[in-house]
Amino acid sequence: MPPRLLLHVFALVLFALLTGCASLPSGVERPASRARTDVADTRLAAVAAASVRAEDPHLSGLRLLPAGDQAFEARIALARAAQKSIDAQYYQIADDASGRQFLHALREAADRGVRVRVLVDDLHAAGQDALLAGFAAHPGVEVRMFNPLAVREGSVGARVFFSMNEFSRINRRMHNKLMVADGAFAISGGRNVADEYFGRSEPANFIDMDLLCAGPVVPELAGVFDAYWNSPHAYPIESLAGAAGMDGARRHFEAAMTLVPEALAPAAARDSLGQPTVGPQLADGRVALSMAAVRVIADSPRKADADNESLDDGVVMNGNLDLMQSAHDEVLIASPYFIPGRRTMALLQQAADQQVHVSIMTNSLATTDEPMAHFGYARYRRALLERRVALYELMPGDDELEPHADGPHGSLGRLHAKLAVVDRRWLSIGSMNMDRRSAHSNTEMSLIVDSPVLAAQVAGLLNNGRLPRSYRVRSAEGRGGIEWVAQRGGGSEALVLRREPHAKPVRKLGLQVLAALVNEDLL
Repeated sequence: MPPRLLLHVFALVLFALLTGCASLPSGVERPASRARTDVADTRLAAVAAASVRAEDPHLSGLRLLPAGDQAFEARIALARAAQKSIDAQYYQIADDASGRQFLHALREAADRGVRVRVLVDDLHAAGQDALLAGFAAHPGVEVRMFNPLAVREGSVGARVFFSMNEFSRINRRMHNKLMVADGAFAISGGRNVADEYFGRSEPANFIDMDLLCAGPVVPELAGVFDAYWNSPHAYPIESLAGAAGMDGARRHFEAAMTLVPEALAPAAARDSLGQPTVGPQLADGRVALSMAAVRVIADSPRKADADNESLDDGVVMNGNLDLMQSAHDEVLIASPYFIPGRRTMALLQQAADQQVHVSIMTNSLATTDEPMAHFGYARYRRALLERRVALYELMPGDDELEPHADGPHGSLGRLHAKLAVVDRRWLSIGSMNMDRRSAHSNTEMSLIVDSPVLAAQVAGLLNNGRLPRSYRVRSAEGRGGIEWVAQRGGGSEALVLRREPHAKPVRKLGLQVLAALVNEDLL
């Protein structure tokens, strides 16, 4: 072993020994709090009341947010309009332009007397203790980290590596995404708070979907937030950052806020569904919403208990599989990671036997951000085709095939939306991927909507090419393998690829081996 590499390995081992005894603080105080209910006199409550039908009190008002720029504008507009409370729960709030603008808008709300509670999963918060602790030091702001790692320094990979003694605990992550403003409006779906979720990242952007909600579903969502906020897995950021670092954290946060632009980049006037931005409608006193019955299904925060050894599918996975099993004619699924496992494969076999058409859209190897998860899915491709599943993989824009437009010019589009449409009536939208990690290890949340209008909108996005084009995966006749079919230009000429697109043989083999060695629950 070269001396420099040997020294590097020695340093890692030494650091592991020094940090191996790192532990979370004990005796942490977590003052319980609940969603505010004294919000009927707020401006947002009045707008929500004007946006829903009073004669249908059991129905909620809903609007899809397919465009990243409009989804970000909606969050900022709600933060700026709130008068009493904002609750935000995310798997990730990045330290980038979007994350800082989001925190800046929440701080401005706190300055107006709004109570702000922010709950963030700790996994991707590497290096953010100072930023989030400085934010929490602001009057009216509270920040808690869900299921934190004891190791606070280093990259995500390093923190996980040096926390392997607690792997059964730290493997369980809070994947929920939710924002509630004044108990009147909520946004939930697949997006975290980071540039790539809002079309603001140059290398790659996620294709995602959120749902703006008003009406009786909002208090239900607020109740989900409260359950996680008051969970013993939620640690106040001050207990992790330490009192000694708070003065520096304040300075760090204020310095970060000086980098925030005074104005948002303007969102497109209309999204792919022809809908205008949310902010002006809030200002006008009424948001155009579709009325529908909604059911909230959410995993309990206890799913993150270290001693939770259950291999049963979680509440959210069960709810989604039950919805798909109820189909009579058609199921459309979009999931960035699709690793079905035995139960889902049995459901797909049942669908084939009952002549139910199933279509699945997921990422190709060229567009996925998790290559090992892609090869976990690839093991099922032939079996899916045998069950007559129409299988599509998102196509990258490049010089060979007509590029698609999603986000800044030259950026790669990656599917991140988690959607299911059943019989053009039912819609599922939320944080859950169709994989074993979402079923067993992550906490998730989904909204099950009974709305032919919204179901048709999502089906149109999936079927009519409004999402970037995709490869059709099919069995190769007479060859025993599979092939990928893409359309050139206007779609009249098919290009057939008999090898995995954009897959270098050595890299593909290595990833296949690794994926085969790793339990599906970890992919």
